[in-house]
Amino acid sequence: MSVVTASTTTANQTGVTGLPEVTDPGKVAPRDARALSKLFFDRLSALEEGTAEYQYARNTLIEMNMPLVRYAAGRFRNRADEMEDIIQVGTIGLIKAIDRFELSREVEFPTFAIPYIVGEIKRFFRDTSWAVHVPRRLQEARVELAKATDELSSRLGRSPTIAELAAAMGLDEEEVIEARVAANGYTSASLDATLGGGDDAETVLADVIGEEDPAMELVENCHALSPLIAELDQRDRQLLHLRFVEELTQAQIGERLGISQMHVSRLLSRILRRLRQDMLPGTTS
Repeated sequence: MSVVTASTTTANQTGVTGLPEVTDPGKVAPRDARALSKLFFDRLSALEEGTAEYQYARNTLIEMNMPLVRYAAGRFRNRADEMEDIIQVGTIGLIKAIDRFELSREVEFPTFAIPYIVGEIKRFFRDTSWAVHVPRRLQEARVELAKATDELSSRLGRSPTIAELAAAMGLDEEEVIEARVAANGYTSASLDATLGGGDDAETVLADVIGEEDPAMELVENCHALSPLIAELDQRDRQLLHLRFVEELTQAQIGERLGISQMHVSRLLSRILRRLRQDMLPGTTS
């Protein structure tokens, strides 16, 4: 163990009684790391949390066992662009394992730590890989749905029905449908994504999906009209409410307000003309 200077002399140099100084924990061979880890875990349990000695022992354990994180991260090598994040998240799992490990468990630390590391990485993907946020139960149901679909497809030689999936997953058919819908939020595509090439200009996704919503113009008009109506006096606002909300005829409005239908017509014309001019400057009628 060239990276470990054993002896009480080097231990005293670090100020950590009973522990050797590990000059480069990241380069300790796996076999040596297992033996040293037992020594450090034994000492860690007797040290007071927050002391320099405790931090030295804990940090050394983390660095010596980083190969476990890299080993677990190797399962996700297809996500190479996220590997740095995977290592960081896996390290969190390693730290949790170190803080919870006890030698009395009579299990090797790597065996204890790997599930923590892999679990933390999977939780990272579950919580961050969705293009649209959906409840965690649906995220988990999506995974089970994919497994059940693959298994039943292989067994049946065809795509399984909703009822078959529900029976295999132990869920109601409505829950299976909900999980399928939620799965659509796992990935997203840019509206500018191209759909093909060739001699002609490439078609983008926005060209083939969706359409103009005529209600959008109505929303914009209502948004612009709202402050203008707020500037009207109470009688004018009441006239608009009776005509366009309660949808009364001019005659009915006249009866309610005690004025003639002709008067109602003139008042409404004046109010609408004012609103039109305020919304569309330059309009004369």
